[in-house]
Amino acid sequence: MTARFGPAGNSDSFSAKYRSTVFAPEYLKNIGLDHYEYQCGRGVRVSKDMAASLKSKAEICGITLSLHAPYFISLSSIEPEKRDKSIDYIIESCEAADMLGADRIVIHSGSCSKISRNEALILAKDTLIRAREKALGLGFGHIHFCPETMGKVNQLGDLQEVLELCCLDDSFLPCIDFGHLNARTFGGIKSKSDYESIFEAIENKLGSDRLKCFHSHFSKIEYTVPGGEKRHLTFVEGDSFGPDHLMLMELIAKKDLSPVIICESAGTQTEDALVMKRCYNKFRQEEK
Repeated sequence: MTARFGPAGNSDSFSAKYRSTVFAPEYLKNIGLDHYEYQCGRGVRVSKDMAASLKSKAEICGITLSLHAPYFISLSSIEPEKRDKSIDYIIESCEAADMLGADRIVIHSGSCSKISRNEALILAKDTLIRAREKALGLGFGHIHFCPETMGKVNQLGDLQEVLELCCLDDSFLPCIDFGHLNARTFGGIKSKSDYESIFEAIENKLGSDRLKCFHSHFSKIEYTVPGGEKRHLTFVEGDSFGPDHLMLMELIAKKDLSPVIICESAGTQTEDALVMKRCYNKFRQEEK
C-alpha cells in the first residue's frame, strides 16, 4: 500500500469549472490524486441521490473517501446537552459516510478553556465512547473515528490528548494535522527529528499498525502567540509559517507508511495536495 492524497472539499480551480461535487472523483483522477474528503463542517447535509452518484463515480475512478464531521462538535463541553448533541452529529456523519462509501470521519474535540485539560479529556472520552457504542449498535462499526489534533492552544487536541482518545477503541485512527500542531507550538515543527518524534509518539501509544495507516491533514497555517492557529495559507504564501512538507514526505516514504493525507490549503488544496504527492513519489522511488 502507498499513501493516498487529496483535497479537503473543492478547490477554487475545481469550483471555477464545475457546479457539483459529483464531478470531483473524475477531476481528481485526471490530475493524479486518489482521495477526497467530503466536508460537513457546517452540518451534515447529504442527499441519498447525491451520495449514491458520488459513491459510484468514486468507485469507478479509484478515489477513496473520508468525511469531516461538523466543526461544532464539542466532546468536552461542560453542558451535557451539547455533548449529547455532539453524539447525534457523529451518528449523522456516520450515516452520511456510509452512504458515500467513506470509511473514516474526522472529529474535532472541542474547547477546554473553562475547565482543566484533564477534566476536558475525561468528558471527551466519555462522549466518544458513548458515540462509538451508538454507532456500533446502528451498524457503523466499519467506520473509523479520527479525532483531530487542533490548532488553537485553548482547544482540546494536542498530540498526546488525541492519542489518549484513540486508545479508547482499536478502530480509532488519529487525524494528525501537522499544520495545527505546528501552529499550537508556535512553529515547533522545524526538523525531521520533530516529525520523527510525532511518529514515535503514535507508534509507542497506538502501535505500528495504526501508525502505518493514520489519517492526516496538512497545510501551512499562520499563527499568533499565545493563541496558536489564525488562518490557513497556500503553499506559495506559507513558507514563513510552515510546517515544511518536503521533510514529511521524505519520512513517510522512508518509513514505508501509507496514510491518507488531506490538504487543507486555502483555495489551492488540490494543487498543493498534488505537490505533496509528487514529492512523496520522488522520495519513494529513491528508496527503491
